[in-house]
Amino acid sequence: MTFNPDADVSDNKVQRRGGGRTAAIAGGGVVGLGAVVVLLISAFTGVDLSGLLGGGTGTQAQPQATASSEGYVKNCNTGADANNDVDCRVASTKLALNQYWTKHVKGYVQPGQVSVDVATSTPCGTASNDVGPFYCPSDQTVYIDPTFFQLLKQQFGAEAGDLAQVYVVAHEYGHHIQNITGTMNKYPNNGTGPTSNGVRTELQADCYAGAFIADLTSSKDKNGVSYFKKPSDAQIQDALNAAAAVGDDHIQQQSAGYTNPESWTHGSSKQRDYWFATGYKNGLGQCDTFAVATP
Repeated sequence: MTFNPDADVSDNKVQRRGGGRTAAIAGGGVVGLGAVVVLLISAFTGVDLSGLLGGGTGTQAQPQATASSEGYVKNCNTGADANNDVDCRVASTKLALNQYWTKHVKGYVQPGQVSVDVATSTPCGTASNDVGPFYCPSDQTVYIDPTFFQLLKQQFGAEAGDLAQVYVVAHEYGHHIQNITGTMNKYPNNGTGPTSNGVRTELQADCYAGAFIADLTSSKDKNGVSYFKKPSDAQIQDALNAAAAVGDDHIQQQSAGYTNPESWTHGSSKQRDYWFATGYKNGLGQCDTFAVATP
């Protein structure tokens, strides 16, 4: 149980879009955990898809998914609903994230958030259950297909419990912060490797997520009830494990049987674990992954 059952989350208003099945993969400046799936596909098929993960905010031509279902996440009014349903949990997490970042970023502008049902088109290409969570800078929107958490369990060996799911949402919001504060423009894509800007960008988003989770209980609903309960040590460890599970080295070892650090775009399991823990223990002030020689 992650949310306070009595918390009012009825203001979440997260779009639910999709319904068109497609095999397209997001591109055009996508950043986020979903891109690890691209790496996995590359390893299994031998097809180089790394170009889809380049920096910038331009739009690439992509096959379009059919938007056959539109609306909002339903039956999501209380913390109890969020505890019982993954769609509601992901949608409700935005309420605490927006409160948190409003306090820490002057002039904060909320990102859009879409719960993807199978597939939907975006300015960055197609969001689908083949891609997983990502942030599209072009429309400043987070796209999350909740079935990604099953992928974490089945393919990457993570438990992917409630708090780990909150971490994933917080990571994507971290990319929004990088976009609106100018970090993405200041440190554009410069290739791959453990010290590349791409890896540093991902590790900073992990650090931001850790800082948010450390402050989890401070965000409250309109009645003054904290959205979240204080996380247990086991939940924190699960979130750390989720961060490590999507490390480039772990994914490469799982899918190909070897690691190639020079191809990394997201960082090793050790790096991801370290920077999440850094944010959790030390706060946002220690999240400048671009200021250290080796992140």
